[in-house]
Amino acid sequence: MAQAKPLQGKTHQAKAQFGYRRHADQDRAGQGPAEHPVVVVGAGPVGLSLAIDLAQRGQRVVLLDDADRIGEGSRAICFSKRSLEYWDRLGVGDRMVAKGVVWSVGRIFHGDSLLYQFNLLPEDGHKRPAFINLQQYYAEAYLVDRISDLPEIDLRWRNKVTALEQRNDGVALTIETPDGAYRLHAQYVIACDGARSSLRQMVGAEFAGQVFEDQFLIADVKMTAEFPTERWFWFDPPFHAGRSALLHRQPDDVWRIDLQLNRYADPVVEKKPENVRSRIARMLGHDKFEFEWISLYKFQCRRMDRFIHGRVIFAGDSAHQVSPFGARGANSGLEDAENLSWKLDRVLRGTSPASLLESYHAERSMAADENIRESTRSTDFMAPNSHQEARLRKAVLSLAKETEFGKRMVNGGRLSVPCSYDSPLSSPDADVWGGGPSPGCSMLDAPVAEQAYLTDAFRKGGTDFTLLSFSNGAAIDVPDGVKDVRIGGEGGLADPSGLVAKRYDAAPGAAYLLRPDGYVAARFRHPTRAAIAAALSQAQGLN
Repeated sequence: MAQAKPLQGKTHQAKAQFGYRRHADQDRAGQGPAEHPVVVVGAGPVGLSLAIDLAQRGQRVVLLDDADRIGEGSRAICFSKRSLEYWDRLGVGDRMVAKGVVWSVGRIFHGDSLLYQFNLLPEDGHKRPAFINLQQYYAEAYLVDRISDLPEIDLRWRNKVTALEQRNDGVALTIETPDGAYRLHAQYVIACDGARSSLRQMVGAEFAGQVFEDQFLIADVKMTAEFPTERWFWFDPPFHAGRSALLHRQPDDVWRIDLQLNRYADPVVEKKPENVRSRIARMLGHDKFEFEWISLYKFQCRRMDRFIHGRVIFAGDSAHQVSPFGARGANSGLEDAENLSWKLDRVLRGTSPASLLESYHAERSMAADENIRESTRSTDFMAPNSHQEARLRKAVLSLAKETEFGKRMVNGGRLSVPCSYDSPLSSPDADVWGGGPSPGCSMLDAPVAEQAYLTDAFRKGGTDFTLLSFSNGAAIDVPDGVKDVRIGGEGGLADPSGLVAKRYDAAPGAAYLLRPDGYVAARFRHPTRAAIAAALSQAQGLN
């Protein structure tokens, strides 16, 4: 593996700088470019996670990044329960949660009055919390450390892709380094190179959608404060009249503050620390804080028309962008990674046809549309574009003080949840169900023993399909390549609280077929080997 570690060893400090090293692929004069199965471009959370996922499946990955450091501002900070469960499977979940600030409660204010509060995970019986707040540079550092344990990943810093050529059998890349350019050839290239993706430009792809004119100021400030660990959002607060504001706690006594600005505000003026300081001092009632990071941005809700261009596949911000309110950006990118990795692994092994990758575009473009729709609605509510929208918001906020239905109409950024897919890989229900995750939905967690959870059982024992079965005393004849996680019966996992059966609407004898990414492929009241095999074939793209 080439240069996965920082200059000072393991990244105990998140803001790490990495050294460039020359690679043997650069010394192949007269031999032709080196051949690799997968090249991932971009070592952000999405690219790092995707590389780890593929490596744990036995695939060799070259991971390229044009920078040599992490830690340029906190950027994404809110990581969802679904992302944490994915990171558990990648071996970094415990470290993320141990450092992160755990929260599930949010409060919405109008002026200085509380409109309502919500709890994103009111039920017990889940291994992971609804969200943690963790600076992106910590998340990246922990992922880089994990990569240092995986020889299948070759992480190359200061390697910038400058040209791309599509071929029938793969992609030829030209890569610029401090020692000059070199070329390599990959069967597949995964573009995780962010919102300004150079690879998107190289394939000539459109990035269509909406750019909102209102500007927002982000300031991460370090201070000691007694605020609870909650998400606080204000409409028209007394300290920032006529606009919105957001407050989030991060590790290390760092607080994220978002302030809506006038669309005509001068970015150069607004980013001056003395001007930011006066705004935040009005909010906090004091100026006993230090700046960690200041940035200014506009909402953008855009996506590519297609996420797959020949042998180049786009994931994360390179494929789609949403506003940061709702924590849908990084979390949806991580869902891209877990969706793509198992499919690409099967295609590379020849156990599924290349057409399986089309389901990545079908499912994740559907998720992007959902995220863009929700982000656009949030933005329209927070920053009305017309007098009519402003009047509607005023009416909703007034109703919310008195009525429950008014509270439900308030939109301060609907928080990220897993998308439910109308997927070509799903087998429709043949039985009647009163609840539980239907085909195309993400699996639900529940305790199966003391300090153990269903998501733990799912990730143990392999990375392929899983049959979650509810024993009625007889073992189910499971097709080859499917691991059996049994609830109840001899040798099965306990359901001490009854939450597994409840959350899956499962009577004895029922079973769920789970994809490698934890999504439901099919479910059965009375499973047979033939029915499971047919659903498995459908989910593997073999039909």
